[in-house]
Amino acid sequence: MRRFTWMLTIVIALSFVLAACGKKDADGVVKDLDKLVAQLESYQGSGTMTLYTGDKPQEYKVEVWYQNPSYYRIALTNAQKDVTQIVLRNEQGVFVLTPSLNKSFRFQSDWPENQGQVYLYQTLARSILSDSSRQFEADKDSYIFDVAANYNTHALVRQKIWLAKDNYAPKQVQVSDAEAKVVVEVKFDKFDFGTKFDKNSFDMQHNLDTAAQNSQGTLLEVDENGMLVEKTPTDEATSANGDAATEETNGDTSAAPALTEPFGVIIPTYLPDGVLYQDDKAVEGTDRTTVLLRYDGTYQFTLSETRSPDRTASLVPGELIDMGFTWGLLTGDTLRTLTWTVDGLEFRITSENLPVTEMVKIAASMQDQTGK
Repeated sequence: MRRFTWMLTIVIALSFVLAACGKKDADGVVKDLDKLVAQLESYQGSGTMTLYTGDKPQEYKVEVWYQNPSYYRIALTNAQKDVTQIVLRNEQGVFVLTPSLNKSFRFQSDWPENQGQVYLYQTLARSILSDSSRQFEADKDSYIFDVAANYNTHALVRQKIWLAKDNYAPKQVQVSDAEAKVVVEVKFDKFDFGTKFDKNSFDMQHNLDTAAQNSQGTLLEVDENGMLVEKTPTDEATSANGDAATEETNGDTSAAPALTEPFGVIIPTYLPDGVLYQDDKAVEGTDRTTVLLRYDGTYQFTLSETRSPDRTASLVPGELIDMGFTWGLLTGDTLRTLTWTVDGLEFRITSENLPVTEMVKIAASMQDQTGK
């Protein structure tokens, strides 16, 4: 009997040891994650990003490529409009590509080192590693961390990150505001480490040409009045006088200023507290019309809308801003301007006192109106 009891005690003890060996705690996962990031050579992932910043959720297909030491390619495709923008980093610099318009801009920037990105593995991993007060739990398939958000906006304060138990690949990310409301969500459907890319994968012209070919089904153009026009390759090949499908980019007309002439103006649905619309005017240029909307109150700023100018691969000084739905350029010191392009229209917000976070919120509130 004594021998049986002794054997049973050993079996039970071994069971606890084996169970403990198969279960990692937060410190163990963090230690493994630190090694993984230090040895990271490449990865390729894809999924869906949802922004809850406007009147209704906006979905984007996101694809991200990385190759050591600093090559990146991120493609964002608007799920509703099937329009893609690509941000690319290679040895020549940082580029923002708009294939449907065959346009590229080269930035003088150290992106993404100077700001976090919710879809980049390094950003997620470093958020976990740097937060000593991180919260940890595990379910059947994932390790789940709740940590501080380290993005360039005070509006995003916490993020919840799901990592696969077998290889620490990201499965899901939820970024929340101060009221614990999810603002950004990314769900990865695929993520592979150690991807082998060919020599053209991060080449600017190759990416622009390839993506432009894939977007031939709908070519977005904007006419001289700033109106969005959709043309198919058939329209281009048949006759210059053929009918083209034209879609106006008007916002809510009930909230829109009364402009003196027809224009595809888009009105922000979000304004900071204490800010009101003041006036507007249309400025005729040599090749395009620009609408200026002025706002006054707690902050003063001017919003301009015009057809995107014809320029390609120009070097643009300034800071690259991840706006969620696209990338913008922030220029100026005392008088700052945020510039971004959507659906062939170029938007600018210029102000001496409007915070960048508020600029991005205003821009996001206009996003679900473009291309209607």
